[in-house]
Amino acid sequence: MAKILLVEDNELNRDMLSRRLVRKGHEVSIAVDGREGIAKARDQRPEIILMDISLPELDGWEATRLLRADAATASIPVIALTAHAMESDRIRSFEVGCDDYDTKPVELQRLLGKIDALLARGR
Repeated sequence: MAKILLVEDNELNRDMLSRRLVRKGHEVSIAVDGREGIAKARDQRPEIILMDISLPELDGWEATRLLRADAATASIPVIALTAHAMESDRIRSFEVGCDDYDTKPVELQRLLGKIDALLARGR
């Protein structure tokens, strides 16, 4: 299974999603804000990043933009996760370099399908 970096500031969302992904066989590391997410992406080289958009200090859009600008992390697939289901949020997520977009509350089977599709593309 995949090595996933979950960047999520909400403790309940973080715990619920990480537990469910681990139960599915994935290895999950956690970052609680955009800066920590960038640092862990550089250090750990996950296979995929699940990036919350509404983060303290450095939001998910800016964190993704910075990941894309760094040769060491530019090719790691990023799925934007947000409670905001506005079309403009989806569009902006793709504009900053996200590979896919999913809304909260997360529907696990849908998210797993997106993860699998992105991982298959990279192999």
